[in-house]
Amino acid sequence: MVKEIENIQEKLNWHWRNSMRVVRFFSFDARSALPIPVLFFYIRWSTITILILFLIFFRILEAKGLTFPAAIRNIRSWVLGTDRPGFLAARHKKFIDYG
Repeated sequence: MVKEIENIQEKLNWHWRNSMRVVRFFSFDARSALPIPVLFFYIRWSTITILILFLIFFRILEAKGLTFPAAIRNIRSWVLGTDRPGFLAARHKKFIDYG
């Protein structure tokens, strides 16, 4: 009887199981399909090429294990390097050993 009640509760709450999964758009991460609305308003071969390159690039990164947000953070850190322009030098904490 307890198993039947658990099965019924699981059937009623099945939709919560998939609530944190990545949204897909034709097997691509939906966030990597952001240039598609641009294609609707500016239909040119250059836009189609940029869209395809964008999708292929993020597909390769996803195959290497990076999600779309992680890939964006990785690209941002690669472009900026070790310098953090938004972090003032005056705010850097110096390590002082008082002990």
